[in-house]
Amino acid sequence: MTISTRGRYALRVVIDLAENGKDSYIPMKEVAERQDLPLKYLERILPVLTQNHIVEGQHGKGGGYRLTRKPEEYTVGEILRLAEGDLAPVACLECGAKPCEKADRCRTIAMWKNLQALIDGYFDGITIRDLMREESDNSGGMDVSFLDAAL
Repeated sequence: MTISTRGRYALRVVIDLAENGKDSYIPMKEVAERQDLPLKYLERILPVLTQNHIVEGQHGKGGGYRLTRKPEEYTVGEILRLAEGDLAPVACLECGAKPCEKADRCRTIAMWKNLQALIDGYFDGITIRDLMREESDNSGGMDVSFLDAAL
């Protein structure tokens, strides 16, 4: 399983809005500049986030995007599944996949299902709040010590 730039960028956008948005709308141009991301690429990611009520947008002066919920109410898994479409480790477990004719005698399906559960559990156990920069952290690094417990 590989997380594409689409998934990684979607996470960066949501984290940036969480850190900088508070209750105001943030122009996507500002997010693109802060994150060093192509604005055109973000314009393809934002409709998915908007349609799924992750962010809301406002046009015109003072417009931009903001989160619809608190950062602790979003999981990394939720964002990645929206951006990637699926986090399945093998094609036969992807959403909407045609049932495999060999599933009843497949010696590896249980292993792949267990891996899928681990992936989902891991990403669903991390919130956007967990990935946000602490206000007192002047180094610019994120505190990811919470991840040690999962390993």
